[in-house]
Amino acid sequence: MKRKWLLVMISIMTAIVLAACGTSDKKEGGSSDAGTDKEESGGEFRIGMEAGYPPFNWTQQDDANGAVKIADNAEYAGGYDVQMAKKIAEGLGKELVIVKMEWDGLVPALQSNKIDAIIAGMSPTEERKKTIDFTENYYTSDFVMVIKKGSKYEDAKSIQDFSGAKITSQLNTSNYTVIDQIKGVEKQTAMESFPAMRVALEAGKIDGYVAERPEGISASAANDKFTYVAFEEGFDTDLSNTSIAVGLRKDDANREKINEILKGISEDDRQAIMEEAISQQPAAQ
Repeated sequence: MKRKWLLVMISIMTAIVLAACGTSDKKEGGSSDAGTDKEESGGEFRIGMEAGYPPFNWTQQDDANGAVKIADNAEYAGGYDVQMAKKIAEGLGKELVIVKMEWDGLVPALQSNKIDAIIAGMSPTEERKKTIDFTENYYTSDFVMVIKKGSKYEDAKSIQDFSGAKITSQLNTSNYTVIDQIKGVEKQTAMESFPAMRVALEAGKIDGYVAERPEGISASAANDKFTYVAFEEGFDTDLSNTSIAVGLRKDDANREKINEILKGISEDDRQAIMEEAISQQPAAQ
């Protein structure tokens, strides 16, 4: 009788232990699955930009108008690029991180895995495509000439009307290369940023600078001494020089996913975002 009760007790204890182990295994398995899902859809999406190229991107002191805090910095980044980057990061299920750096450092930072993408008003030129990949375009514009109001170039219709003028553009951009199409132009040294070019223009050191139309609108809005010329006979460029796209490492697995996200943003929405960025950008930039 005692032996029978002993066997019963052993059976009960064994069942309890097995049940406990099963529950533990199930919990561990569930935790592992959740962690895997989180890893696939979570994480950071690190974006490189100058944060000094309005209306595409700029630096401000707070999070007004949907600006995003810059990594390792007390400042925030705002602008068209930032708003598009937010949509891409959301579509990827990742946290957007803005990394501020100089223009020349963007491609090396991407190649060395310091950032995941370049969203900085960068055109997908054939030269750049040799080293990095690009998504589909997320904005398309045209080239204009930013000048001072009242100058002899204000009524220009053709780029050739700037023969003899002192003209520049931003360093390491296709904007700078197209200046060579102006016969007799006095091509000036390329400058680091548009704020620098605005200062040079106001001081009379240059007669104008080549930029995309949003910069022309921005410059004339920021300084009532400026205007811009939209040419009837403009620069001979291909679409890659007047469009901007997301820069990615070669064979990036997220390229097609990002393209799908961009396709979901209508042209009307893109223009609305750009108009809003132009109206919100800091006047000093």
